[in-house]
Order: sequence, then C-alpha cells, then structure tokens
Amino acid sequence: MEHSEVASRVLAAVGGKDNIQAAAHCATRLRLVLVDQGQVDQAALDNDPDVKGTFLAGGMYQIIIGPGDVDVVFEHLVKDGGVVEVSKDDAKQVAAQQDNPLVRLIKTIADIFVPILPALIAGGLMMAINNVLTAEGLFGEKSVVGMFPAVADYAAMINMISSAAFSFLPVLVGYSAAKRFGANVYLGAAMGAAMVSPELTNAWNAVATQQAGELEYWNVFGLQVAQVGYQAQVIPVLVVTWLLSVIEKRCHKIFKGTADFLLSPLITMLLTGFLAFVIVGPITRIGADGITDGLQWLYTHAGVFGGMVFGLLYSPIVVTGLHQSFPAVELPLIADGVGSFIFPIASMANVAQGAACLAVFLKARDAKLKGISGASAASALFGITEPAIFGVNLRLRWPFFIGLGCAGIGGALIALFKVRAVALGAAGLIGFVSIRTSDIVLYLTAMAITFALSLAANLAYATTRGKASLALAKADVTTDQEEAALAALTQDAPAASGGATAATAAAPALATPVALPDSAAEDRTVTTPVAGQAIALDQVDDATFASGMLGKGMAIALDQVDDATFASGMLGKGMAIVPSQGPVVSPVDGTVMVAFPTAHAYALRAASGVEVLIHIGMDTVQLQGQHFTPRVVKGQQVRRGDVLAEVDWAAVAAAGYDLTTPVVISNTKKMASVETVEPGQVAVGDQLVTAVAKPPKQPTA
Repeated sequence: MEHSEVASRVLAAVGGKDNIQAAAHCATRLRLVLVDQGQVDQAALDNDPDVKGTFLAGGMYQIIIGPGDVDVVFEHLVKDGGVVEVSKDDAKQVAAQQDNPLVRLIKTIADIFVPILPALIAGGLMMAINNVLTAEGLFGEKSVVGMFPAVADYAAMINMISSAAFSFLPVLVGYSAAKRFGANVYLGAAMGAAMVSPELTNAWNAVATQQAGELEYWNVFGLQVAQVGYQAQVIPVLVVTWLLSVIEKRCHKIFKGTADFLLSPLITMLLTGFLAFVIVGPITRIGADGITDGLQWLYTHAGVFGGMVFGLLYSPIVVTGLHQSFPAVELPLIADGVGSFIFPIASMANVAQGAACLAVFLKARDAKLKGISGASAASALFGITEPAIFGVNLRLRWPFFIGLGCAGIGGALIALFKVRAVALGAAGLIGFVSIRTSDIVLYLTAMAITFALSLAANLAYATTRGKASLALAKADVTTDQEEAALAALTQDAPAASGGATAATAAAPALATPVALPDSAAEDRTVTTPVAGQAIALDQVDDATFASGMLGKGMAIALDQVDDATFASGMLGKGMAIVPSQGPVVSPVDGTVMVAFPTAHAYALRAASGVEVLIHIGMDTVQLQGQHFTPRVVKGQQVRRGDVLAEVDWAAVAAAGYDLTTPVVISNTKKMASVETVEPGQVAVGDQLVTAVAKPPKQPTA
C-alpha cells in the first residue's frame, strides 16, 4: 500500500481538507467529522482497492483502512493534507456539536441518566410490587396487605427502599451530571444532597405546609428564600451541577497548589449553594406552578383538544421533574368530589412510553439494550417511566416522540370519556383501582387503545426507518476488544492479541502442517461449515452485522443488504447458515489466518487464494468465549472438514443470541464472480459458495 497515495485519494474523495472539521483514527478506521456529508464521493471510496469500507456513525464519517496502515495514512493526511488532528474523544465532541441544541440536550441528559438507570429501574419495579400489595380492589374488596397483615411490614420496607432512588434523585443526578460536565463528582453529589436535606420541607409537602402557615424562610441579603427541598427533581439539579462545574473550573484556573486544594471546593460550594436556593430553585418552582395552572385551564376550557395537548406534554414534563407538583392540583379536585383528570392522562402517557420501550425490547439485537429496555418497559407500564424515557426512548428519540403522539390520542380519549380518578396511585396498568367506578371500563378501553397504537407504531418504525438507528445504538462507543476484532478480521494482519481466555485455554498448540491435496490450489469452492438451513445474506436479521461494528458481528456491509446505509459491499459476498447441530468445520483446504480469542470468528485462506470469514452467531463476542471450544490456532493448516470450534448451540441461544452464522468471501473484489447455492437445508461438506477466478492478464505487446 502506498500510504501517501491512499491519503491523497481519501482526501479528494471526502471533499478536501476544507470539508474536514476534525480528524482522528482508531485501530482500523479514519474518523472524520465532515462539514458537508454531501461532498463525499462515495463511488470513489467504494472502488478504492485500499479502502475496506465506509460507514457513518456517531456523527463521524468512518473509513476502514486496516490495522497498521491506518496510522500511516492518517499521518499523511495530517502532514501532507493539512487535516486538523484531534483525539478520538475530542472528535466525538466535535461531531456532537453538529447536532442541533435540542439533540445535544437530549444526548447530554441520556448520558447523565444511563449510569443511574439500575437504581431507577429497581425502584420503579419495587414501587409496582408495593402498589400491587397495597391497592384495594385489585384482588378483592381489601388489599393484599389488608387480607394478610403479616406482609404489611414487608410491604412498608419495600416502599421505603423503592422510594429512595427517587427521593434522593438529586444526589444521583448530581454525581452523574458532575462527571458528564467534568466537575468533581463528590461536589456534585454533595450539592444534590443539600437540595434534599432533611432540614428542608419535603417538596411533596411544601404546598400543604405553606397553606398551614408553617413554611420557614431564610433571609438572605434581604431576600425571603423558602426552605423547600427538591425531591425527585431533575432540571434544578442539572442546572445547579452545570453551574458548579463552571465555577469549579474557573477556581482551578485562579488558584494553584495548596490554595487550589483548600479554596476551590469551598468557593464552589458557597457560590453554587447560593445560586441553587436563591435563583435556580425558585425559578423552576415558579415554572412548575405556571405549567400546572396552565394545564388545568387548558383541560377545563378546551375539552378533547385540551386532553390531547396534556397527553402530548405529560412525558416532556416528566423529563423536567415538574410533574411532582401535580398532586397539589389533584388532591383538591379529589377532595371536592370532582376527581382528577391528571391521573388518567398520566396513565395514558406512561403506558405509551412503556409500549414504545417494549417495542425496542422486541426488536433490539444488542444484549445490553435489550436488557435495559425490557426492565424499563415493565417499570413504565406500572407507572415509573424515568428509566424508559431517559435510558431508552430519548436515546433513540423516535420511540419517545411516537409515544408522545399516542399519549396525545389517549389523553383525547380520556377527555372525551370524561374519565376521572378518585384517588392517587400507580399511573399505569393497575391504575384502574384509583379510577371512579363508573369510569373503569372507559379507562381500560382508552389504555388498551393507547398501548396498542404505541406498540404497533413503534414496531412498524423499528422495522423500517428506525432499523438503522436501533442497530447502531452503540456504534460510536466501540470497545478496545471490538477494535481488535475488526483489526483481525479485516485484513491479514496479526490476529487480535490479549491474555488467555476461557476459550483460548482449550485451544491446542500449533499443529504440525498437514498435507493439502494437489487439487486444493485450483479448488475455489467453499463448503458448508455447519449443518442447518442456508439462507441469503439479505435474510440475516441484524442490520448491525452489516454495519461494520465487530462487537455486534463481523465488519460487513454487503451489497445484498436491503438498506442503502449499508449496501457498500464492504467485505464481500456469501451466504449464512442457521445451524441445527454439530461443530463448525473448515470449509476449505488452507490456513487459519485469524482464530479470534473468544472463538466466535475465524478467517481462513484457501490454497486457491479464496479468503473466507466465518462469524459464529450474532453479537457473540460479548459471550467472552463462553459456550465455545476452539480447536485450531492462528497459522495452522487445515483440511476441509477439520473442526474449527465446538459450540454449545443451546446455551448460546438460551443466552439470547441469534445463532445465524454468515460465511463470506472476503476478497470478492479479486474474483470474477461469487456464486451461491439456492437456500435450503444443507449438511456439512455440501457446496455452499463458489468463487470464479479472474482470467490472467494478457501480456501487452
């Protein structure tokens, strides 16, 4: 490879240095933040023999060059092409700045809430358990606790533990937000703790305390500041933590050495505390009161339209945390015998977001996303939507907005049916126990319609326009292991290195070279490596496999994939096997070029020159070698039919992974054509793919 020429061609194809805002590289790829994606000459890159593929992820245009070569090509881009070099993390930040402010805000909120999701999910599900135990009329005239007093204290304990994450949410958010904003995380947590100090009036009791004339105030420089906490609030602590980060960074620039150690935290907390309780808190509280009064007016005067608007707005209000002020409106309505309109509409919004999250769970291929979305969907359907909104729906965006639309329809139905609640409770599936008896059937009907609409609409979007975003949910956060996997499988470089794993421990020592048949040099057939059902590659139900992210499959974007985003023919043609039984064997006579440490992927070069990639299952790199027993090592010669790896197929399937195993000719471009057999049942050794060599070049006169 002439690295300087490759750099020159790449630079020209992406529109020149003026079209590159920032550039970085990883183990195999150039990562370019482009000013205008429309200037890219995609055809030139696709036809470049030294470019192994391209894709867009994380706001960066990524060009696969290969390990070893990418470093040198990047050096020429910077030195000869005048491209601005930044770190990989800085490139991500620059790429993020290209998003509009709303998208950047959503990403920031998601980054802050994802780490604290386990606490919110656990709390939400425990609240659901407590609601089931204490709700009257759910299993009879009395609640479970009423029928079985022995479990009353256990239910109380569950309620106490479940409410902790929400009551002290500012502490968790303060810690996570400080980390995201680059501040001291313990200062962030301390400020969050101050905002829910037991010396303050609990936010949920503030209205009643004020009406009773018992609310206490500070006199700060002549200002009367209410001593009210911020339990379950989000926006106040986010703003406060951002201010804390700005003040702390400024202090670090002013003070040095011991003075910095002593004075920076002190001044940061003093200034931030003043701003939190004197400015930020009161402003957000006024905002909460304004939103509450406005929604009540809208619902009262606008009827069905008001219900629809409230349904549309409820989940965004949950994002701010201002929904915590609604009980102040609901309780007087319930006490007056009118009933609350807020509770049933909140139930519609929660169920809509829960159904959206459930759709993500049903369609997600990534194991981590699937786990988070499943638990979050359950929590949301029982009335606690923060995990679903912050952890899943807002990150993907389209589930959140589809959920809003369906919540609007649900809110309109609630207003049309004039459904009212006579008590507060869990705004979700079991919320009917809080609804006026005459309205329960109408409430459940509206909920069923809302749930069905949200689930169906999200499933439809997830299988069409949302498929790519769902598959690439982690595309911009590849791990070092994924980088190593991509390096190993995209060219004949040294295989991914690392310490011994459970898989490699079972691998044999390098075997003595075997004698390959004389006919092997001319045999370009690739036989079936494992028994099962052969299918075309465009039937592989994993867009991520086609996207080039090795943690989720091989780096392949095949021209058969029915998606314009990935139809680049990155690594070649082939077929896939849905395995039924038995080990994975070599489909050619040749040499093992890559035997990945986790035993989930192999690259072989046949004696005829045909190069074959075999990826056992989808996303199986995450199993870290579990359920795989390798039988070959890199550099070993193998005969057709020799065992490459033994796989516990049942265990892999039970772990939630797709068993589909693609078999691809990675040097397709060097062949005249690649022919595949018809889909159907195949046995080990059956012909699967045949590569036809290009005719030799005729000597020129």
